[in-house]
Amino acid sequence: MAKNGKISFDDFFDWYKQQNELRSPSPQGNENENTEEESEGASLSFPPDLYGRFMYIVLFPINVGLYFTVPDVRWKNGWEKYFYVTFLLAIVWIAIYAYFMVWWAVIAGDFAGIPQVERRGRRCCSRTQQAVMGLTFLAAGTSVPDLITSVIVAKQGHGDMAVSSSIGSNIFDVAMGLPFPWLLGTIVYGHGIPLSSDGTLFLSLLILFAMVLLVVITIFLCNWKMTKGMGYIMFVLYVLFVTQDLLRHYHVFRVNF
Repeated sequence: MAKNGKISFDDFFDWYKQQNELRSPSPQGNENENTEEESEGASLSFPPDLYGRFMYIVLFPINVGLYFTVPDVRWKNGWEKYFYVTFLLAIVWIAIYAYFMVWWAVIAGDFAGIPQVERRGRRCCSRTQQAVMGLTFLAAGTSVPDLITSVIVAKQGHGDMAVSSSIGSNIFDVAMGLPFPWLLGTIVYGHGIPLSSDGTLFLSLLILFAMVLLVVITIFLCNWKMTKGMGYIMFVLYVLFVTQDLLRHYHVFRVNF
């Protein structure tokens, strides 16, 4: 009982104990939560809703391969310790998907009637069609994960993280994604991999640095804030970059160094 507006320690302890008993979940609630946790993870069960069934049919060839080859650590019951196997197998599947993606992109270019223009250097020649598909469809497809992550963190108020994520991923592609396959190629074939020697590679590098500079200038002019105006400017810069690259590939104009 309170005396003179004060309570004793025993009264406070009884009140605190009662509050904890009211807040503690029931055994039935714990059992339901455990059931939900155990049911998490990949599953091949047919969903009940119409949209879920449609996506299940579309993604079934991918899901069935991943389900039987990649351990899902969310399955519990000891599967957590195989996380490193999950990581390595996921990389293997990404490599397999990338191989078929490039192959199907070339087939799609043939089906769409994209003309093939020979570009000859000193030691080799290459077909422009592959460069066109890589510059447009493959580049857009591989950038979807960056787009999703940038949108998520931007909505959370981390605009700097959204920009740095996109820029960092492209730097990683250039600094690791290109040199590592070239290194493996030189080890396997025993000689260097020839690149274009007509000056277009040097020009492409200059344009790349110019695009990075324009991006920084655009962000500076927008007071280091992600706005709609900055988004429009970025879109225009991308269209200009793709346009000039396609015009150079199809020899509409040439700039040699």
